[in-house]
Amino acid sequence: MLRNRRKDVGQISPMMTHYLETKKQYPDCILFYRLGDFYEMFFEDAKTVSRELELTLTGKDCGLEERAPMCGVPFHAVEGYLTRLVQKGYKVAIAEQMEDPKLAKGLVKREVIRVVTPGTITSSQALDETKNNYLMAVVYTGNNYGIATVDITTGDFFVTEVTSERALLDEINKFTPSELVCNEALFMSGLDMDELKERYHFAVTALENRFFSDDDCRKILKEHFHVMSLEGLGLGDYENGMIASGAVLQYLYETQKNDLSHLTKITPYTTGQFMMIDTSTRRNLELVETLREKQKRGSLLWVLDKTKTAMGARLLRSFIEQPLIDKEEIERRQQAIEELNMNYISREEIREYLNSVYDLERLMGRISYKTANPRDLLSFKNSLEMLPYIKDILGEFSCELLKKMNEDLDPLRDLYELIDRSIVDEPPITVREGNIIKDGYSEEADKYRKAKTEGKAWLADLETEEKEKTGIKNLKIKYNKVFGYYFEVTNSFKDLVPEYFIRKQTLTNAERYTTDRLKELEDIIMGAEDRLYTLEYDLFCDVRDQIAAEVLRIQSTAKAIAGIDVFTSLSTVSMRNNYVKPKINEKGVINIKNGRHPVVEKMIKDSLFVANDTYLDNGKNRISVITGPNMAGKSTYMRQTALIVLMAQIGSFVPADEANIGICDRIFTRVGASDDLASGQSTFMVEMTEVANILRNATKNSLLVLDEIGRGTSTFDGLSIAWAVIEHISNPKILGAKTLFATHYHELTELEGTISGVNNYCIAVKEQGDDIVFLRKIVKGGADKSYGIQVAKLAGVPEPVIARAKELVEELASADITAQAKEIAQMSASPQHKAVEKPDEVDLNQMSIFDTVKDDDIIKELGDLELSSMTPIDALNTLYRLQTKLKNRWQ
Repeated sequence: MLRNRRKDVGQISPMMTHYLETKKQYPDCILFYRLGDFYEMFFEDAKTVSRELELTLTGKDCGLEERAPMCGVPFHAVEGYLTRLVQKGYKVAIAEQMEDPKLAKGLVKREVIRVVTPGTITSSQALDETKNNYLMAVVYTGNNYGIATVDITTGDFFVTEVTSERALLDEINKFTPSELVCNEALFMSGLDMDELKERYHFAVTALENRFFSDDDCRKILKEHFHVMSLEGLGLGDYENGMIASGAVLQYLYETQKNDLSHLTKITPYTTGQFMMIDTSTRRNLELVETLREKQKRGSLLWVLDKTKTAMGARLLRSFIEQPLIDKEEIERRQQAIEELNMNYISREEIREYLNSVYDLERLMGRISYKTANPRDLLSFKNSLEMLPYIKDILGEFSCELLKKMNEDLDPLRDLYELIDRSIVDEPPITVREGNIIKDGYSEEADKYRKAKTEGKAWLADLETEEKEKTGIKNLKIKYNKVFGYYFEVTNSFKDLVPEYFIRKQTLTNAERYTTDRLKELEDIIMGAEDRLYTLEYDLFCDVRDQIAAEVLRIQSTAKAIAGIDVFTSLSTVSMRNNYVKPKINEKGVINIKNGRHPVVEKMIKDSLFVANDTYLDNGKNRISVITGPNMAGKSTYMRQTALIVLMAQIGSFVPADEANIGICDRIFTRVGASDDLASGQSTFMVEMTEVANILRNATKNSLLVLDEIGRGTSTFDGLSIAWAVIEHISNPKILGAKTLFATHYHELTELEGTISGVNNYCIAVKEQGDDIVFLRKIVKGGADKSYGIQVAKLAGVPEPVIARAKELVEELASADITAQAKEIAQMSASPQHKAVEKPDEVDLNQMSIFDTVKDDDIIKELGDLELSSMTPIDALNTLYRLQTKLKNRWQ
């Protein structure tokens, strides 16, 4: 498009030629090209930015037939514009002036100093301080996926490998990166990248093959982390993870164009180190955001987050997203919370000091990037001022974790004193406007500062001094732009001029002179402001670099502060909300006395939350089948059990009177569903996909929360699926997982006593005539009614509809399949599934609604069935098919 508008390349201005050459090197970026006080964009970039940021589009003559489209943004306000573009998914290359335009000979030298992408933006305006901003690299080789995840604002760097697409999606969902880079093979793997971008709202870029060279990746990792072998980094068993890590490092070096010195550590992990929480479960349990509004309020994080610092908020989020499965580590966290509970005054004093601590991790990131301004250093100093007080209080505690945090917490007194000596108490935001460095820090700066403010006094003193020494009464120090400062002596006193006076100019009635002292003052005064600003900038950069050199000490302290913040927050929440310390066992027993839903009890204002017990184990209490009407509290009860288990495994205290939690390797939930229109999946398809994932990936140590399996299809199909799912889960040779199974199929209550480990529970309801009252208490036994009509009445369904529904339910009651379900349950209980020996024991007269149908063929088919060789599911499906034939015949 540009080529068509050119007359002759030689006619394009030198500046525009350089712009086009630079743009050619960064074709996938918007180029911010520094011209004086503005960053300018031209051609298609200008049109894009004008449209996206609603800026005025102008034009510039540059030697083409048409004026080049142009728009620009002020350099001092660039962060805001940059943020908006990056948040829209664009990459921006920043071409900066590399020399002072006043001193440049010819075209000012310009270079791209950084490429800003969604995963590499560092602006505080663009980032949520309570969330990490992750860049993820994924390498797919056909066997597994290597995953490297880095946050350049905090220095966090993680690496792992997974073997399935679903596991990859779970890692993406856990870290929620803002940018993903990958090899071309991932695009060819069948993964729907467009759907991924739409769902997770991140930018995706396929990098060139050179980024994934095994040798280059090994080399850059060794060089960056200063190691001789990758085994020293823990990457020996992560071949694809190593390639992903090397690729993301190369990408960062090319885009950020600095030494990334704050990336000091890489942390390999296996997904088996933490409780596995899949995407659906994170969403259904509303761990960090609500299901519908996508807000923090109403989530588990909202309840637990009473942190005082941004570092603590991010760490707490990672605790919730990655619960532990190591009993000793869980108990160490519990001990920290318990000791903080017992030392309330010390805990509150620590929290008071934490109020004044800024985000040390991200401040350190900006310092390493050389983008920190004087106010950032002041925030850094104010944070460091609190550290000795926090460390003193931590010294009072004896538990292992708090002692370790105290050891890791370096008061950084030397850095505090450095900033305190050098940076003024109220510095400007910008680094080139002066007024940054304190008096007394630099003699040279003091000299320039005095020259700027006291220059006239110095000249007056020198004038007086020379008058007295020479006796020239009318001696004057004057100034003009050509000769600068000079002594002017009239001809009548010319004989008194001393030898050290140097003649500069002869006038008709006077002579002009200078001296070495006057030259010195002239040099100081004339360039004082410019030299002062330049020197203050250099001094500021030196202070910033001295701080950057201590990155390891600072990062260690920042992690310690984050940990202290998290545990004081969890302690505060536990005491305010009357939580208890759960016992942790490895026997598979979950025993909760008077458990409460942590979020719902905080949202309820007018009434008390009704607490409930839960008991599950790996034996006789493996599966709880829960029945009861909608709105009675089944889903709340099941979710609260899952949340209490999860809270216990992050080390938190839990909302209960007493709890003994068996460690779960995974929590799966199947709670509600909706049409996934974007991918063409119906409610039932979404439901079955989630069920399939659970049954294929759960283990005997998992906790399953299943709500209304089979509701999206016909009654017989749905009941059959639900029945088969329970049979599958309950079999310890196949799965044997602990399960809460809520259902409206009362027929499933027949499984208690026939399948080992299945027990019935229901939500208690009090009937008052035609109305009901939800007691929200779970009790032993199955519900004998659904109370659907009563719930419809409570919802405001018109009375004529309610009355007609009552008539129909009585008519249809005789066609209830409970009797058949009992028969099949008995069959299931028999090892040979021979509970029903004669086909005529299935009484067709039970289906009184069809008693007008006389069809010998159907009766004959029923009589010919070989029930002894049929599975329960086959029996139910056959019964459903025969009934359908009768219905069709009757119609």
